Amino acid sequence: MSWKDDIYYIKKCVEVSQRARDNGNTPFGAILVDANGNILLEQENIEITESNCTGHAETTLMEKASKKYTKDFLWQCTLYSTAEPCAMCAGAIYWGNVGRVVYGISEKRLLELTGDDSQNPTFDLPCREVFARGQKKIEVVGPFPEIEALVVKVHEGFWS
Repeated sequence: MSWKDDIYYIKKCVEVSQRARDNGNTPFGAILVDANGNILLEQENIEITESNCTGHAETTLMEKASKKYTKDFLWQCTLYSTAEPCAMCAGAIYWGNVGRVVYGISEKRLLELTGDDSQNPTFDLPCREVFARGQKKIEVVGPFPEIEALVVKVHEGFWS
């Protein structure tokens, strides 16, 4: 995938994150794209409306993907996310065997947006560090300053 493709898919994630917010959840979204550029799955956060502490977009997407696709197939896919996957989501991506992760804003930037809001006690643990502790080389691309404002806009006024 090219830089231009990555920007396109992150913008699609922003649309998914807006749906999450519209549906009463925290504004995060993720999509899974195959090696040919086809969007296979879209997932918004569900932790509030479904009372699910693991209902992050990436974790929920990986649960669905692992039931639908083989690990060999998933290794050729890219998971796109509006924000850098947290440690839990990075673990789900690792165990699900997705070979590439692309995100819009960093975990540090997310912390600036959420502050000390109890709904998102952000880890200061980049997904690159989580993946580096594993036995597979997962490619990570991000953040994308070019679209930070678009990602941030979905979060405006949400966090206390």
